[in-house]
Amino acid sequence: MGGAPVSATGAFVVGVGETRYAKWGGIDDKSEYQLAIEAILAALADAGLGVDDVDGLSSFAEDRNDATFVAADLGIPELRYAGLSWLPGGGGACAAVANAAAAVQSGTAEVVVVYRSLCQGQFRRFGRGPGNAPAAGRRVPAVRRARGILDAHVAFTMPFGVFGPPIAYAMVLQRHMHRYGTTAEHMGHVAVTTRAHAARNPRAVMGGRPMTMEDYFEARLVSEPFRLFDCCLENDGACAVVVTTAARAADAASTPVALLGSAQGTLRGFGHGQYSNVGMPDDDYASAGARGVAARLWAAAGVGPGDIDVAQIYDHFTGLVLLSLEDFGFCGRGEGGPLAASGALAWPDGALPTNTHGGSLSEAYIHGLNHVVEGVRQLRGQSTCQVAGAETCLVTSAAGVPTSALVLGRP
Repeated sequence: MGGAPVSATGAFVVGVGETRYAKWGGIDDKSEYQLAIEAILAALADAGLGVDDVDGLSSFAEDRNDATFVAADLGIPELRYAGLSWLPGGGGACAAVANAAAAVQSGTAEVVVVYRSLCQGQFRRFGRGPGNAPAAGRRVPAVRRARGILDAHVAFTMPFGVFGPPIAYAMVLQRHMHRYGTTAEHMGHVAVTTRAHAARNPRAVMGGRPMTMEDYFEARLVSEPFRLFDCCLENDGACAVVVTTAARAADAASTPVALLGSAQGTLRGFGHGQYSNVGMPDDDYASAGARGVAARLWAAAGVGPGDIDVAQIYDHFTGLVLLSLEDFGFCGRGEGGPLAASGALAWPDGALPTNTHGGSLSEAYIHGLNHVVEGVRQLRGQSTCQVAGAETCLVTSAAGVPTSALVLGRP
């Protein structure tokens, strides 16, 4: 390369790596921690870097794979930065990348690996109730048995049958349907389009399982209006990305991708989002909760929705993709469903090809960090659903919780 590349933030993604992705419980020969190490090493190899080059590690959402142990077991010479985003669940994926960028911008570190490993088959499945049963004959208040503040909050909704995210966010979509006329078919377009993208991706868990709209409607209801294929996969696997400075990016083995802008945070009073709070304003309840993040993201990146060539939008539920399209300004409030139905999200002819790897619905659910991996591949020209001439990519983290987002670009 001829000199250092250009980025508005001074930070670049120079490596991506993944393990194989498998259905919940499908990986039993390696621990979640081993998969984290494997993904990190794969990302470093992609960047043409070694363990000795790394001086920072970043993750999110109470990652079980502690950075200090990762550093020790990898043999990192000196760990200068270890960051963990407080944003919950999949809301922190883009924030973890942004935090890594902040570390390299400030000189705190030069090469930071962002990683996420998730083996739901080896731990408690998502959606189960908080706390553990008290010892026989003992009465222990639920708040004392809760593992944290979130569990304590959820204890107030569980008596009403809100046992997990599909139920909580079904309520959000019911409200959106009531206000704006959103339909199940609108959500079905997201599911079918995403599955079509996965069909071209050899890494996708659902890659060999085509789906039609008829298949979508024949699937069982999980929590009305969500059917089975409205809900993301449950997976085992890991992925990682390498973030570094312009000077180091100039010598990377793979094409560097610029971080044009980032934003993270939450609305006033949002808490954990609609999963545990139904007392927020109606406009916030029937939304992705990302309008503040979106406004700050576009300002930071110096671009707007009309400048985005391809998007990787967090898809834990099809309906939340529609709400994210609205919050990030690709359409007006209540217009996310018709936008999806128009074919706008489809590759190769849509105006905004979205989740070109198959997303959490059909590639793998790795808390959204695999969406960043796909964004990098798009801007390198390496996607299995490559958008011709793509120069900008929006990546969003989970809707319905405090969240984060990135704009990636060709340097």
